[in-house]
Amino acid sequence: MDLAGQDEGSPPLADRLISAAAAFEGSEEIAEARDLARAFLTRVQAVHGLPVSGRVMGVVQLVVSELVTNARKYAPGPCLLTLEVSEGAVEVTVWDSDPGLPVPRATDPGRVGQHGLEIVTAVCRSFEMHREPVGKRITAAVELADDPGGAAVGRQAL
Repeated sequence: MDLAGQDEGSPPLADRLISAAAAFEGSEEIAEARDLARAFLTRVQAVHGLPVSGRVMGVVQLVVSELVTNARKYAPGPCLLTLEVSEGAVEVTVWDSDPGLPVPRATDPGRVGQHGLEIVTAVCRSFEMHREPVGKRITAAVELADDPGGAAVGRQAL
């Protein structure tokens, strides 16, 4: 191992895939999906040394909760959740068996409920929906950097 904790000849940490995945079949498992996200981000920070603030931890759990809830509510069968660190962000991907893409509703402060997609798109760096041969895949990316200037929490600007 070198001083950076890498095996000689192994790719740099930035090039390694940091991910976690699980399948969920019941609405009672939505809390388990949030727990997976929390454990994943804790590992990202503790094992890989990437800073994860309390804000990022909360936003990622919110995004996971909203996307898995929608998959469980509107699609039959299981849904698959994948979390991956890529290009300075946590990518949250949820696959489900329903090919219908969700349609964001117009902002309506008087509407009770059904604001999840609005919230997710507002807090994420990017949001993509794709039909798959079976079902659909939704990916939302949450920045790991905490301030608008791009400085990550736990690191000092020079």
